[in-house]
Formats: sequence, structure tokens, C-alpha cells
Amino acid sequence: MTQLIPFLLTLLTISANLSVTSTTPTTPNTLMLNLQSYQWKNRLLLVFAPSENTPEYQQQMQLFSNQTAEFVDRDLLLIELFSNGTSRINGKPINPEDVTSIKQQFNIGDEFSVILVGKDGTAKRREMTPVEPTAIFQQIDAMPMRQREMRSQ
Repeated sequence: MTQLIPFLLTLLTISANLSVTSTTPTTPNTLMLNLQSYQWKNRLLLVFAPSENTPEYQQQMQLFSNQTAEFVDRDLLLIELFSNGTSRINGKPINPEDVTSIKQQFNIGDEFSVILVGKDGTAKRREMTPVEPTAIFQQIDAMPMRQREMRSQ
């Protein structure tokens, strides 16, 4: 019995520490998404849609197909955010609570929307209909930070 007490105390301490440090519940295999962690590293392309079956979303993804090299060249990450379904960043699932937070941050309801976020963390473009990738790339390429990146390459 005397050996059991220290063991139980250790378990209680571990349990208490876990409940304190785990402030945001996550679904298994989902990533916590904090957009600020990408500031000064990546540009973000946020694509909001009610679901993957939304016609505008499907059209937008078709427009982005075969653009991987262009995305990589511009440090552009694609983040797909759905009201219903599994949201993703670069194909990896995102925690649903983070999706809600991002939607609130950008004042997005259940409508389709595309938002370009610059490396400085501010929204640079907001579209309510699918947008041609060339228009996004041209806008990025005109940004002073991108101009410096292209000169240094």
C-alpha cells in the first residue's frame, strides 16, 4: 500500500499537468493552425467554402491544378477551409476549432471566398468568386517583398 501511494500521486500530477497544458481539444491527426506562425515565412491563400462539393470551390481547385511550382516559387500555402467537412493545409487536416477562429478573423460566413494573405499577415486580396491563378501570381509578383525575393534569386 505504501508503494501504491507515490505511484497514484505521480499519476494525479501527470493528469493535472495534462489538463492544464491541453487547452485546445484536437481531433486525432489534425494540425493546430496558427496563421501568425506563417508570418514573414509564407504567403497564404485561404479558400473558404461550405463544403468540397461547392461548385465554386471545385472550379477554384481546378484552376489551381498544375500550379504547384508557382505556389512553391512564391512561398504560397493553400489553406482549404470548409464549414462542413475536413479543412486542410497542404493536404493535412486542420483542427475544426482553428477553422472557426480563422473564419471569425476574416469575417467569413458560409459563403465561398478566396483571401490572399501576404507575408506581413494582412489580407491583400478578397474574392467572392473563383479567381485565376495568374491574377494572384501577378499581384504577388508586384509586391515589394516579392520583388526583393526575385532579385536575390
